[in-house]
Amino acid sequence: MALSKKPVTGMKDILPAEMQIRDYVMSVIKETYAKFGFTQIETPCVENIANLSNKQGGENEKLIFKILKRGEKLSLETAETESDLTDSGLRYDLTVPLVRFYSNNSANLAAPFKALQMGNVWRADRPQRGRYRQFMQCDIDILGEPSNLAEIELILATTTTLGKLGFKNFQIRINERRILKAMAAYSGFAEESYDTVFIILDKMDKIGLEGVKEELEKSGFDAASVEKYVDLFKGMDEAQNGLSYLSEKLGEFLDDEIRANLAEIIDSVEATKNADFEMVFDPTLVRGMSYYTGTIFEIAIPEFGGSCGGGGRYDKMVGNFTGNDVPACGFSIGFERIVLLLLESGFSIPNQSDKVAYLIEKGVSGDMLKEIIAKAQNERAEGKQVLVVRMNKNKKFQKEQLNGEGYFEFKEFYKNPLN
Repeated sequence: MALSKKPVTGMKDILPAEMQIRDYVMSVIKETYAKFGFTQIETPCVENIANLSNKQGGENEKLIFKILKRGEKLSLETAETESDLTDSGLRYDLTVPLVRFYSNNSANLAAPFKALQMGNVWRADRPQRGRYRQFMQCDIDILGEPSNLAEIELILATTTTLGKLGFKNFQIRINERRILKAMAAYSGFAEESYDTVFIILDKMDKIGLEGVKEELEKSGFDAASVEKYVDLFKGMDEAQNGLSYLSEKLGEFLDDEIRANLAEIIDSVEATKNADFEMVFDPTLVRGMSYYTGTIFEIAIPEFGGSCGGGGRYDKMVGNFTGNDVPACGFSIGFERIVLLLLESGFSIPNQSDKVAYLIEKGVSGDMLKEIIAKAQNERAEGKQVLVVRMNKNKKFQKEQLNGEGYFEFKEFYKNPLN
């Protein structure tokens, strides 16, 4: 059977030019987050299937790449259910592994613990622009901090990073899961139907308010409840301050402490930010993961036309492992989408003057070759990045290719120096 040259569907090979940008973005992320006190950790790519299928990953639990049991544990002849065949899977995000990691190691970690994770995750999803079945995630999380200081620090660290990468005029959309629930309760929806209501509301940016209304009615919800719900959004569009409007309108359904907490996050970030963005209260923001318990947020970058990252508070997840809840909040940058936008904009990595390419004519050998390599070694010792290669017949095309890898300084060496 002939071997296939194609990568697995939904996964891709990364060429050197893109890899340089990816490495640069990673370095900016690590350097910036370190200044905010985040400590880098690493977790395995493979998790116990029970952890990945704990009913908190939302739609992502349908997209798990599951791994067959190995050796004597696998019996295809006697298997009756899926659990007889699989006991582990590739992680679909970095939050579940982090919570397991923290549950095992909290006694040896600072309190609160500020974690940075960067690594590939896998989802058997439909590939789309900026999203593959294997993709890099970059998360920062704070565990053990119950106050909104966690949200403020996470948002400032993330937006500072985006600013350093050259992004401007973006938005941080922010909402609160308890506000979503209060709006649903006020409108008369039964608590057991909230998830269905929120799934439909999450389509607002695609189908609009009238589309949301139509889908709610088609789903069999009471017309009066649907009308009351839709009127809340119409009222916010007309109000000068949507958060204040909701607080007044919802009354006893919304604890004023929740409103004040969210307002403080928005005001604190706006007053101390050092990047060009705005905080926007968005009552239609849902976030798909059911593990969120409070504040939720997303990055909206106009050039992408969609979310480029997000996160929120998940105070109940650690308790699923240990029996004791620990306050936790995290923010994930859409690494692949950020890299895509940089590539499409013709982004050039700054300060590449320390890269030089030595082009050596094919006939150069012996003492002359050793002398050239010695020069390259000296320059490397001085901190330069030196590429030593043989000169191609089409030197112009070779230089153009090297330009794409960040080499703009060239030193040429010929067998006959008069050349």
